[in-house]
Amino acid sequence: QLQLTESGGGLVQPGGSLRLSCAASKFTLNAYNIGWFRQAPGKEREGVSCISKGDGSTNNADTVKGRSTISRDKAKNTVYLQMNSLKPEDTADYYCATRSALFRQCVLSPGSYADWGQGTQVTVSS
Repeated sequence: QLQLTESGGGLVQPGGSLRLSCAASKFTLNAYNIGWFRQAPGKEREGVSCISKGDGSTNNADTVKGRSTISRDKAKNTVYLQMNSLKPEDTADYYCATRSALFRQCVLSPGSYADWGQGTQVTVSS
């Protein structure tokens, strides 16, 4: 099982920003498609952003488009999710996950991902 560790969550006011980190141990993140997902209390887990292996193409959910950027730092073996203009409805536990290297592209469907981190909590509130 691939190990992922998320960090960077916290309490932020509406309109604020956060940068979430997803760090990998014992494997190279760049070799996999990586997705960020979130799950709010009582709701299903949903895709937020993802980045494909290789060309690094990205995909963002409509709910965060224009407010969220996913990127990766190969040297630090970390994938980031920069979120701006945060809204109370962004409140959720955020997870990163890997999609098999057999696939060229990332997708925003949680069921397509195999290994998950423990999550980091984001609360947007005044």
